[in-house]
Amino acid sequence: MKKKLLSILLPLFLLLPCSLAGQTRVSILGDSYSTFYGHVRPSTNLSWYGVPDEPKENDVRNVEQTWWSILTRGDAYRLEVNNSYSGSTICCTGYDGADYSDRAFIARTLNLGDPEVIIIFGGTNDSWAKAPVGDDRFSGWDKRSLYSFRPAFSFLLHSLTRLYPSARLYNVTNTELSTEITTAMDEICHHYGVTNIRLHDIDKQWGHPSVAGMESIARQILSALQADE
Repeated sequence: MKKKLLSILLPLFLLLPCSLAGQTRVSILGDSYSTFYGHVRPSTNLSWYGVPDEPKENDVRNVEQTWWSILTRGDAYRLEVNNSYSGSTICCTGYDGADYSDRAFIARTLNLGDPEVIIIFGGTNDSWAKAPVGDDRFSGWDKRSLYSFRPAFSFLLHSLTRLYPSARLYNVTNTELSTEITTAMDEICHHYGVTNIRLHDIDKQWGHPSVAGMESIARQILSALQADE
């Protein structure tokens, strides 16, 4: 009886690691567009979507409707870490000139797990908050320089390429950002050899992707990932 049971269970155990090994581990470094309450790490990160008792004029109602849930729904990708923080900027300057060094993208680079793909989806709050753009700087960063977008974004890509040398990096540029932020992302991604996905046709409600917008984001990111495989 034991031998018969083993002969049934063993193939199932063998299939499990093969299935997991076939899925690419994806981590996200994002802002509100990539949040959903209870599904970000660390859990102290602020969320925009799905927060209890915070009704919003947006039709995204459950986590399965988020772009990253759609992306990882099949057998190709699985979520490693979603380190997204609502309202966060890439640089350390936030709204009304506030110090966002506690939540900035550049402060969260160490907490992405063991990814094979890293998707960076930010810049929206830098644009909305009118953070200083600054000048290009590809080395010799100091604290003061990281309060401006260009040096901070350069520092971010520099850090990620060294912290996760085997991971593929993808930057996602939102629609309707300032020309300065959009141009900076293009140029700095080119400098570091990082694929820059410039989104288009994203439906939004209250400034955030709707269900249709989330589906469009997922399709465009998936297309870029598949192009490199």
